[in-house]
Amino acid sequence: MNMNEIKIFSPATVANVACGFDVLGFCLDSVGDEMVIRKVDKKGVKITKIEGFDLPFESQLNVAGVSALAMYDAVKPDFGFEIEIHKNIKPGSGIGSSAASAVGSVFGMNELLGRPFSKTELTQFAIKGEALASKCEHADNLAPAVFGGFTLVKSLSPLEILQIPSPPNLYATIIYPQIEIKTSESRAILPKEVKLQDAITQWANFGSLIHSLHTDNYELMQKSLHDVIIEPYRSKLIPHYYEVKNEALNAGALGSGISGSGPSVFSLCEGIKAANNVRDAIEKVYSKTGIEFDIYVSRINTEGIKVL
Repeated sequence: MNMNEIKIFSPATVANVACGFDVLGFCLDSVGDEMVIRKVDKKGVKITKIEGFDLPFESQLNVAGVSALAMYDAVKPDFGFEIEIHKNIKPGSGIGSSAASAVGSVFGMNELLGRPFSKTELTQFAIKGEALASKCEHADNLAPAVFGGFTLVKSLSPLEILQIPSPPNLYATIIYPQIEIKTSESRAILPKEVKLQDAITQWANFGSLIHSLHTDNYELMQKSLHDVIIEPYRSKLIPHYYEVKNEALNAGALGSGISGSGPSVFSLCEGIKAANNVRDAIEKVYSKTGIEFDIYVSRINTEGIKVL
């Protein structure tokens, strides 16, 4: 393959991770989009192919196109780019579908340009695309897709991303019920103010969760994966949410929560065996509902987006 064309894997991600609303996320291994980015003579950014889902071809209306244009305007090259999107992550599934698109185009362009931009700068361009989908700028899905593993968005302005280590034997089980929840709508139902006591509980859990990731302390992780601020509101949008969560915990999950704005629900598990047990338990819950669903079991992907 000549270096005028590159094929990449852009991974799905889980954002918020229970107590880390809008700042914490992690990267998945077994599900993601594939994209082809091509250098062409004709200037501009053009989306030439979209497979999997019906998404707009106009660059300024497509998440991948918007982030690509942000980078293109910064570089002003005397050539152009074509983008092919092979979409495997369903839009609105809550596992970073728009983030995978936004990150994929800029990562691929950066490779073909000889990597002038850092991972943080790539995330900054991708934020522009993500904002098109969710109507606000946030990076909790983008950062883990770019950096891999767990990431903490320390600040959006200026953008500062911290990489958090993940224990080697940590797995995620994700159930995606096929109902649509738009990020913009699920943000609208959240309270503008929270009780001080809830805030104290949440930041204690969040600090403990970060410490557990640094120290491979699964017991502490289990005590920390609790969300007292966002979950009470968003759980109402997800059918059988608490039933899924209880079954996952009974089957050995360290903790469960809503992935991003939902409807996907994640469970973190110590080891593949526990992750598979959780998969079997939550599959039983949804098999009785008549709602179609997908289940993924994935190790934590510490590499992030990559060239295929």
